[in-house]
Amino acid sequence: MASATDAGFVRSRRASLIGAIFLMATSAVGPGFITQTATFTSLMGAAFAFGILASIVIDLVVQLNIWRVVTVTGLRAPEVAHAALPGSGYLLAVLIIVSGLTFNVGNIAGAGLGLNALMGLDTQWGGLISALVAVGIFSSRRAGIAIDRIIIVLGVVMLAMTVFVALASQPPIGEALRQTVLPDTINFATITTIVGGTVGGYITYAGAHRILDRGLGGAENVETVSRAALRGILVTGVMRYILFLAILGVVASGVIIDVSGQNANPAAQAFQAAAGELGLRAFGLILWAAGITSVIGASYTCMTFLSAFRPSIGEPARNRATLVFIGASLLVFLSLGTPPAALLIFAGGFNGLVLPIGLTLFLYVAWRRSDLMHGHRYPRWLLVSGTAVCALTWYMGYQSIGPIFAFLSPAT
Repeated sequence: MASATDAGFVRSRRASLIGAIFLMATSAVGPGFITQTATFTSLMGAAFAFGILASIVIDLVVQLNIWRVVTVTGLRAPEVAHAALPGSGYLLAVLIIVSGLTFNVGNIAGAGLGLNALMGLDTQWGGLISALVAVGIFSSRRAGIAIDRIIIVLGVVMLAMTVFVALASQPPIGEALRQTVLPDTINFATITTIVGGTVGGYITYAGAHRILDRGLGGAENVETVSRAALRGILVTGVMRYILFLAILGVVASGVIIDVSGQNANPAAQAFQAAAGELGLRAFGLILWAAGITSVIGASYTCMTFLSAFRPSIGEPARNRATLVFIGASLLVFLSLGTPPAALLIFAGGFNGLVLPIGLTLFLYVAWRRSDLMHGHRYPRWLLVSGTAVCALTWYMGYQSIGPIFAFLSPAT
């Protein structure tokens, strides 16, 4: 009996880790990243490969630090922030919830764009239907299990469809690899935006908070959790690069992609150019899957930050708050006249500006609060690389404030 119980525990822990990995991955490769990649690749060509590489490296360092601190301390991000600087947990929670709301509007917009490409459905109707699907998932009595399973299935679908279109577009792989390390040009605004769309704001904490909710906190789990985080980052990194190659193949063939029109859907144009009607439908499925999983991830993660104001909040109350959060996101989406693609670009940039604030607080705890780390020996290379990335994100954020907000300008 003991062996059966042990085997069941191992399976449960593995399922929880896979669920956390896919929650992080699908949040990182959501509608924002897909639309941003299509937009920036059409503008920069193969040179944007460097931006993809930069986002992967920054993601690696940020996520390994965040997951480790959350796991070892057993504390959610607002509590870690409070410990670093009393009261800062409230600020971080407000920033994450506000930026998460901004991104969730973009996620609903992305899901709407996906259904538009998949079935020709009006974007606003597509967003409404997708939000109602998310509401149904969180209303389920077994919402926790449902979230993990749905995200895993849709994540696999996204990966398979993206590989198919990448093969169809026949990208110039040699040129892409060269410019990955030796780009013709570097644009800090695009890097900040793509980082924000993959690891900024709520995305930073999605997998880490899921780990705690599934009972995997504690220093004894840190190595297992870190390996899971590394695998998840590598998987998302491969998927980001494959998506970039798929769009690059279209751009390199001479196809002009509209990135500024009122109803522009840059990624849909690229996929259709690569594989015709089938490519367009495949894109619709990919973007809808990315949108609905990101709505789930954003809503779940942002509501875990309510612990800053009410530490004892339970899962039923948090699920109710999540439904309200989705409803608010939907109302904002339906009332906005901003083109969905432009909204997705802006949301990523805004989250990129939030990233260095939380990372600074976490690194302070890792460097200075050994009492919270329970004597855990923190890897020096991770501290040093985390500090360097933190400084870089502050610099990029400062350099990018004007260009990022300009994405919503009518002139663009």
